[in-house]
Amino acid sequence: MPGEIFVITAPSGTGKTTLLKPLMAADPRLRFSISYTTRPRRPGEVDGKDYFFVSPEEFRRLRDSGALAEWVEQFGYGYGTSRDWVLDMVRGGGDLIFDLDSRGARALKKEFPQGTLIFILPPSLTELERRLQGRGGLDPEELARRLANGRAELQEPYWYDYLVINDDKATALSHLQAIVQAARCRTSQLWPQLASLYLGRNH
Repeated sequence: MPGEIFVITAPSGTGKTTLLKPLMAADPRLRFSISYTTRPRRPGEVDGKDYFFVSPEEFRRLRDSGALAEWVEQFGYGYGTSRDWVLDMVRGGGDLIFDLDSRGARALKKEFPQGTLIFILPPSLTELERRLQGRGGLDPEELARRLANGRAELQEPYWYDYLVINDDKATALSHLQAIVQAARCRTSQLWPQLASLYLGRNH
């Protein structure tokens, strides 16, 4: 049975990481998608596990050849998703989680329309601003950038498949788990594998 694609978008400060960690810990079928990147490897990172680390020249080759289903440049480094890698994982039954901004989510949905897009919302814009301002270590410029990005992202949820409001962690996590299970039970996912059991093998 082919795997599922789940694309998660959330403004910085929404609490996405605190939801995705227990979601994946409780569901061994889920795994994070691995992206190509041109940024240097950090201590403890493993090539092929955390990222596929490539040179800027190799990244440009992949991008220009159309091998990337989506890509972006952030802070001078390239990040992108291999179309063939995703296809191989899904054909092998792997369920992939993508952590993408709305631009990347649009690009991936175009490449893989069967994907399930989930937007995680803060309880309100005011609460998002409070959470960001309460974070230590953010200089005023970085705080302003994240706030601006958050406001821009909150213009996008209307075209996602599902919305999850992260007001209460336990409730939000249960909603995410329900979405994952519902996607796995879609007729388009199951019936091609089951039809012969009910209609005969020559159907």
